[in-house]
Amino acid sequence: MDLMAGAKRTHYCGDLRSSDIGKKVTLAGWVQRSRDLGSLIFVDLRDRQGIIQLAFDESTAKGVFEKAAKVRHEYVLMATGLVRERSSKNKEIPTGDIEVEVEELKILAQSETPPFEISEDSQTSELIRLKHRYLDLRRPDLQKNIIMRHKISKITRDYFDENGFIEIETPILIRSTPEGARDFLVPSRIHKGSFYALPQSPQLYKQLSMVAGFDRYMQIARCFRDEDLRADRQPEFTQVDLEMSFVDIDDVLNLVEGYMQRVFKDAIGLELELPFERLTHAQVMRRFGSDKPDTRFAMELYDLSDLVKDCGFGVFANTIKSGGSVQGITAKGAFADLTRKEIDKLTEFVKGIGAKGLAWVRIDPQGNQTSSFSKFMTEEEMEAILATADAGAGDVVLIVGDLKKSLVYSTLGSLRPLLAKQLGLLDETEYKFIWVTEFPFFEWDDDEEQFVAMHHPFTAPMDECLDYLETDKANVRAKAYDLVLNGIELSSGSIRITDSELQKRMFDLLGFSDEEAQSKFGYLLEAFKYGAPPHGGMGIGLDRLIMQMLGCESLRDVVAYPKIQNASEPMTQCPAAIDEEQLEELGLKFNPGQTKN
Repeated sequence: MDLMAGAKRTHYCGDLRSSDIGKKVTLAGWVQRSRDLGSLIFVDLRDRQGIIQLAFDESTAKGVFEKAAKVRHEYVLMATGLVRERSSKNKEIPTGDIEVEVEELKILAQSETPPFEISEDSQTSELIRLKHRYLDLRRPDLQKNIIMRHKISKITRDYFDENGFIEIETPILIRSTPEGARDFLVPSRIHKGSFYALPQSPQLYKQLSMVAGFDRYMQIARCFRDEDLRADRQPEFTQVDLEMSFVDIDDVLNLVEGYMQRVFKDAIGLELELPFERLTHAQVMRRFGSDKPDTRFAMELYDLSDLVKDCGFGVFANTIKSGGSVQGITAKGAFADLTRKEIDKLTEFVKGIGAKGLAWVRIDPQGNQTSSFSKFMTEEEMEAILATADAGAGDVVLIVGDLKKSLVYSTLGSLRPLLAKQLGLLDETEYKFIWVTEFPFFEWDDDEEQFVAMHHPFTAPMDECLDYLETDKANVRAKAYDLVLNGIELSSGSIRITDSELQKRMFDLLGFSDEEAQSKFGYLLEAFKYGAPPHGGMGIGLDRLIMQMLGCESLRDVVAYPKIQNASEPMTQCPAAIDEEQLEELGLKFNPGQTKN
């Protein structure tokens, strides 16, 4: 293509400044808007770096002026001219003091009228924008997010390279292994009846890389999980995956803290204070009712069980007598916000989680109390509850009781962030990290009526728990750790088992027969026979990290081509049916009776 007799772009639109006045430049980009004032035409030209005004006036060659009059939204242009000072400056954009007096103009491509305006903070429905994602990605705010993602990825590689890590690409087509979520399966054409799986994580390959002697592995890895979507979850996602040999828990945590400090400083200019707070799983559950607590605000849980075990309110007393728990939180100064109507909404919310109800006490600014249960209590019992709740004038106390302490925790743990958002307690400019350590190794499954593993089968138990693995599963803790930022789990990891005898014990405890363990993990167990170094690592959710750093509401704002809630992509309309010939080639037969409308 003849681009104005060999002219080449010399600058990005958004990079020009007053210091460039007098320079002859060639720019290329899309028309944001054009204004034809008769003897004057102004065109705002946009590229990924920003916008600059192109000016056409009486000094412009007639052919160039006539061409400028034809341009419309989203036309692709190349323009050559002199940078000059604007007579009417625009303080809203970095290039607002200058414009380009155009001498040559080329219309490289025309455009139909887009289905929505290409602008920041578009109010067009997300579904329409995702259907035309290539247009949505022209919007400056989304382009900034994707460019920042590139920058963060580069910082990531630089940091781990400087710390002795080697980036190793692991396979995308792997053997299906249990990871806690459903695998995406890929049928094999050559091995009919057999399937690959897309990796939920590179877990086993990175452990094999430690056996191979690479010592420090990292990868910006694509991972896949066939699970329901949420704002912070996609069926395919990216994680900063790492594994280290000859380390303990502190080594991994310290290294990741250094990474977080580096990426926040270099990407957004924020200096994080180290070390991050470290709390055990038991501590965060007791204080916040969640293993991924938002600690930007207080509203911690307190246990009222001992106070109400003999009280006159049967709901509380009977719960404690049956081995349950009664706990509460206090919303300080929330009397005006948490009206009876609002508390009724909160009651429906906790019932949706599984709680039977929500007990409450409201204290007006003069200290007068109204309560859902005080008529059953003595004055002394109410005073004791309010003292434990640290509740006074203007506060609201919310209480949950249940036979299952885990349900009490999950209810209050979910209520905390909901109230914090409703009451305006969240500082959106604050980044509060917390390490959660010593997770339970097992959790009770009501459906199976037995303890099941909380982690993959290669997670090591705490050394002090080895003596009662078989006898006291409820109190076995794992060498597992999560990094949480503002109530969002950013990463998860553990120290791994490399001792063959301990591994066999774990397989037995998790219900794997020798044959099943050999079938699923035989290659790893075989590798461990040849000198496996002690090792551990973790995976850091890159999408979630960037979402938090940029203050975005959804992962879709930081992923170029995301899926929506039903795991489909509106733009390409995938997933899609395949034809009979493809099915036959793969040795598959479609059974329409198995589909759901």
